[in-house]
Amino acid sequence: MGTTFERNMIDIRLVRDDPDAVRKAFSRRQVDPTEVDRLLEADRRARAAVGHRDEIRARVKDLSRQVGEARRSGNTTEAAALAEQSRALGDEERQADSEATSAQGEVRELLLWLPNLPAPDAPDGEGPQDNVVVRRWPAKARSYSECQRVPHWDVGAQLGILDLERAAKLSGSMFPLYRGLGARLIRALGAFALDHHAQSYEEIRPPTLVRTETMLSTGHLPKFADEAYHVERDDLWAIPTAEVPLTSMHRGDLLEEVDLPLRLCASTACFRREAGAAGRDTRGVLRTHEFDKVELFAYATAEQSPVELEEMVARAESLLQSLDLEYRVVDLCTGDLGNAAARTFDLEVFAPGSDMWLEVSSVSWCGDYQARRANIRYRPTGGGQAVFVHTLNGSALAWSRIWPALIEAGRQPDGSVRLPEALAGYLGGNTVIEPR
Repeated sequence: MGTTFERNMIDIRLVRDDPDAVRKAFSRRQVDPTEVDRLLEADRRARAAVGHRDEIRARVKDLSRQVGEARRSGNTTEAAALAEQSRALGDEERQADSEATSAQGEVRELLLWLPNLPAPDAPDGEGPQDNVVVRRWPAKARSYSECQRVPHWDVGAQLGILDLERAAKLSGSMFPLYRGLGARLIRALGAFALDHHAQSYEEIRPPTLVRTETMLSTGHLPKFADEAYHVERDDLWAIPTAEVPLTSMHRGDLLEEVDLPLRLCASTACFRREAGAAGRDTRGVLRTHEFDKVELFAYATAEQSPVELEEMVARAESLLQSLDLEYRVVDLCTGDLGNAAARTFDLEVFAPGSDMWLEVSSVSWCGDYQARRANIRYRPTGGGQAVFVHTLNGSALAWSRIWPALIEAGRQPDGSVRLPEALAGYLGGNTVIEPR
């Protein structure tokens, strides 16, 4: 994929040393470059406040030394006067410390809201219309018969494997309820993917609810708070993706370079307040508040990251080919990158009944953006200062989009659905869903 990897994160030192480069990078992401000026001004105030506080602390420390010397020499009058000065400065120090803490908090808040800087070779663009199709499989577009042009919400109802009416009765709109072989298909897909990744990735089953700090570490907070489910009583968040807990598994840790890359894999439910455009992309299960997904995640060095990114994309492609689904690989432009991503490749399958390309995997390199937020470093084998790790993540795969594509593409003239042979072992040998 020819990806260039450079140190390209929101590091306050980078902003101080080369603000023009950061402004240019934000412009590529359609972010107002004056945000850099706001950050620099806040940083200037914070550094001045910290300097003022430290100067007062030094004076207090010096006065304490003088008080000790005066007492040892028996000069109680001078010691008392110096102690009084120290107490007065102590009040001033507390005020200065409060101002410094507040100023540093403003800088941190601005940094938390800013997205990652795009990779140099991410294609420029304003939005999805400027994304670049890298390749497609098979190379020649497939043709689909009339029986495959029926949307999955109709097929699911006809076969009794998708019950959106009862799902709405239980939880409201945009929640799925799968039945019979429809439910078993979701379970089969998860097991199929986990087995596919088992030799290279350690399987994890993380908690579904996580702390605020865990969401902050990935960049999902504070920017996307309105899109997440928050359990206010316990101050816990329902995970929007397993990327969130997997990123924070080593929050605050110092890893060893010899242990990198560290690869993790998790199958979880995911929760998002998906808005969606009114109309066809909210039909069926194309866009839901809850869905199951297998996530790949890696901690790596900067040098290892290109291989890890290609590995994740290749794994997602391998699954799609095993499922015999037509797909394309899309290189996301700078204006369509996720908040934490420096480079992203999406995999989209074609669903003939919905007549749409559906994103089923998003594979991203985040550089050290998330590691800085989570304070995850590694100790170089050759010695020297600890270095922030790089993080990568990718869906392999998201079943709420794979399920519709399989149901639509596999529909037969008699109304049945034939599923890929690769899933036979996970479906008790039964790869045909018959009409009721």
